[in-house]
Amino acid sequence: MHGVSLGLRIVATLCSLLVLVGSGWAWATYRNFNADITRVNAISPKGKAANGGIDGKDQNLLIVGNDDRDTASDAELAKLGTTRDGGSYNTDTMMLLHLPANGSKATLISFPRDSYVNIPGHGRNKLNAAYPLGIQAAHGNKEAGAQLLVQTIENLTGLSIDHFVQIDLLGFYRISNAIGGVDVCLNNAVKEPNSGIDLKAGHQTIKGTQALAFVRQRYGFPQGDLDRIKRQQYFLSAVFRKISSAGTLLNPLKLQNLLKAVSSSLQMDPDLVPLKLAQQMQNLQAGNFSFTTIPTQGFEDVQINGQTQSIVVVDATAMPNFIGKLIGSDPGTALSRAKAAAPSSVTVQVINDTNTNGLENTNAEALKAAGFKTEIPPATSDVVAKTLIRYAPGQEAAAKALQAQVPGAVMEATSEVDSVTLVLGENKVQVKSLMPTPAPGSVSSSAKPGESSSPAVTTAADAGCIN
Repeated sequence: MHGVSLGLRIVATLCSLLVLVGSGWAWATYRNFNADITRVNAISPKGKAANGGIDGKDQNLLIVGNDDRDTASDAELAKLGTTRDGGSYNTDTMMLLHLPANGSKATLISFPRDSYVNIPGHGRNKLNAAYPLGIQAAHGNKEAGAQLLVQTIENLTGLSIDHFVQIDLLGFYRISNAIGGVDVCLNNAVKEPNSGIDLKAGHQTIKGTQALAFVRQRYGFPQGDLDRIKRQQYFLSAVFRKISSAGTLLNPLKLQNLLKAVSSSLQMDPDLVPLKLAQQMQNLQAGNFSFTTIPTQGFEDVQINGQTQSIVVVDATAMPNFIGKLIGSDPGTALSRAKAAAPSSVTVQVINDTNTNGLENTNAEALKAAGFKTEIPPATSDVVAKTLIRYAPGQEAAAKALQAQVPGAVMEATSEVDSVTLVLGENKVQVKSLMPTPAPGSVSSSAKPGESSSPAVTTAADAGCIN
């Protein structure tokens, strides 16, 4: 079984906790809930100092879900039609809850599990591999897996992760039952054996195994995991409306069942205080709780550990503007404002991530001829589709100088590199002196900013039907 969308459990818990303040029963319930939560050291002690704190006092909470079945009872596994040893530590659901310091709104950002990213210490891989790779490197320590995933997301976005929440497969099953199901609407009837979904067209209330299947379905969609994310966000909107209704919030039995369901499947970092976070969100309405996905450029096949795998291409060029809009700044304009540095002042790391030997040497020589200093790091087995120019914040002038020599490269602002880096890709984009002269009227095959998918933004107030 694949991991499931678990962000809704956090939203549900926060809404529910708001009602717990005010009575002896409420405080006792909250204390029991808080005591039952498993704590995991997932956050780097450096905190916001790790990347300069570009988001200031805003809060970022990373929510992950995987197919860990350690907390499942035999009865629950039987109802789900699965076994205890069939799960996985791959984090197939990853969402970042961004809360501005003024509490005026919230944004839940989804990360496709197949996003092709750099995992510190492990090269480029699918994003959902970070957690198990961390566990494997630490000889079974789950906290190391959480820490590596947090570091990977921080490097990808430039944001600081303040808190971490993880929920396993059974959490979704338990909560969907505790709230009495969720109302959804399907454009067409759907039946798909891998997820087990079997639902009619139109409006219906789903819970238990079918609610789980609704957000788990991945096959049978035109865009695979990207379409599954749309399902998850749609479901989260429906859950937010259900949990924030008086029928749930003012029913002590439903609240108690909900909190018990959440705490039995929940892990969070030691510094996260659920009630404090709930109070920060107490003024949110459905219209200012929005859902979006990081910018991507579709799918490509790459070699990972000697096997051809389909990955989601993250639009690194669009990422700075995407994050800038999120935090109310505009880091994406830094490159356009920068004046190109003198080539003699720039040292370029040249990496050959293709299946063609020797390209790093020929490109390094071409850059030297243009006045740059170059370094060639040890070779890896990575293969990337497009040639990249990767640079850290503050290196825009140096990156712009290199861009003039490799105009077809995709620009990627990232804190993953220490110096400006040219990563040669399979699309054969190289230093311009090595490129063939294009025929008149031909169109460059290099990536263009317009090719990026514009991440759709929806709010928890959105309803309607979905595929």
